[in-house]
Amino acid sequence: AVELVESGGGAVQSGGSLRLSCATPGYTSCTKYMTWVRQAPGKEREFIATIESDGRTNYADSLLGRFTISQDNAKTTVYLQLDNLKPEDTAMYYCGTSVGGGGYCARLRADYWGQGTQVTVSS
Repeated sequence: AVELVESGGGAVQSGGSLRLSCATPGYTSCTKYMTWVRQAPGKEREFIATIESDGRTNYADSLLGRFTISQDNAKTTVYLQLDNLKPEDTAMYYCGTSVGGGGYCARLRADYWGQGTQVTVSS
């Protein structure tokens, strides 16, 4: 199993910023990407962004420009910078990783998630 631990959530006012962190064991040859998603009460889980070992990123179109995913040089901490927060950004934010790929990696196919960190934005 892969352990992921999120931190950095909290309560902020509309227009504020937060930086979420996710402590990870780092990439292996079978790690496809690291990701952030969120889930608000009564809503489905929503994709935010992914980052790969080489730094390539992918974002949900609706969040591009306000949220930024990054990782430290050791690639053991993944960040999510949240700017210009809005009340509708209130949700539990989860860090995840996808393992798999071709060959040997296919046997390890799995997704892992942290426990989440709560972000609450007030108007």
